[in-house]
Amino acid sequence: MLLSLGVLAVAACQKTAVPETPAKDVSLQGTEVDVKRFPLDVKKVFVLNEGGMGANNATLDFLRRSDGRYITGAFRKMNPGAKAGLGDVGNDIAVHGNEVWMVISNSGLVEVVSAADETEMAVIEVPTPRNIAFDGQYAYVSSWAGAFATYGADYTITDSANPKGCVYRIDLNTYKTAGTVEVGYQPEGIAYYDGKLYVANSGGISSQLPPAYSYDNTVSIIDTESFAVSRTVAVEVNLKNVYSDGQGVIYVTSMGNYYDIPSGLYCFPADAPDKVEHVWSELFKHTHVSSSCILGDEVYCVGTENEFAFGEAHEYTVWSYSAQQGKIAFYPISLTGVPYGIMALGQDLLLVGDAGDYFNPGTLNLYDLSGQDRLWSVTAGVCPGHFAVWK
Repeated sequence: MLLSLGVLAVAACQKTAVPETPAKDVSLQGTEVDVKRFPLDVKKVFVLNEGGMGANNATLDFLRRSDGRYITGAFRKMNPGAKAGLGDVGNDIAVHGNEVWMVISNSGLVEVVSAADETEMAVIEVPTPRNIAFDGQYAYVSSWAGAFATYGADYTITDSANPKGCVYRIDLNTYKTAGTVEVGYQPEGIAYYDGKLYVANSGGISSQLPPAYSYDNTVSIIDTESFAVSRTVAVEVNLKNVYSDGQGVIYVTSMGNYYDIPSGLYCFPADAPDKVEHVWSELFKHTHVSSSCILGDEVYCVGTENEFAFGEAHEYTVWSYSAQQGKIAFYPISLTGVPYGIMALGQDLLLVGDAGDYFNPGTLNLYDLSGQDRLWSVTAGVCPGHFAVWK
């Protein structure tokens, strides 16, 4: 009798396994692709398609690792009540925890959706938002603060505004704006490292308007505790992306001036931001940057040496640089089409969004950087250019 009671007690202590609730988007079907080489901790890869300027056709796609399905238009499918869709010009995307944050520039919105099922969680208004970064308490969004230029039939500017840009601070718990700070003209990329924000100012509108009629060339460094600019560093004209490798090196890309200053990659130590280095190789002088990304301590770049030959077909080179390793590497593949955005996945894998003609759906392509070239291609939305991983 005592033995029987003991068996019952042990059985009572054992927990019954509760089946995992399927995600609401499990019924969404798409095109099957090969994800066997993807890192095992990847649940989804999200793709933000910019859409066409003024066309209000930005879309969200995702690649589901569990069944290798690539699903297009996920936001609209999971949020049928959002009649306006995702909005006009999707400019950046990032995963924070189990949330996906999307920056919709022309619509003046930051959209927050669930990473599990793409259902809308919050909509935050930010004027002309561009890019996003996080620390433990806030999201930080770079903003053009309403800068714009309207062109007439003969390309002269008929209406414009050229205020300095801002960074908006958004509380991650309330989704409410918790302050702004002024930076340079038309800020683009933003990165967080060790209590500071690094903001790449482009001056894309400023180059054609008073007071300077020139591109900005600075990185604004913001102390997050005081939420004020602590330093401004000159790098190169028309800055675009900024990355932190998490080990004390800040990387910045420049788009150049489209005439006699080429695009390129620059870096500096976070503790000595005045020591700016232009990344280039004496052996391989082709170190241009049309799109880029970071994985670990390595920045991957795609560029073409004939970038000033407008209207001509280009062949793009893929290369990478790590300041920690002190090395620059060129990969034995070349890209054609219009590589609009890239994401390195590790294991020599590179996702490339090809914008095609910029008006019709582009493609998402997976390349093997070791030299096997393209592994597969799938139709995406218009101008697939921004990526984020949910793990």
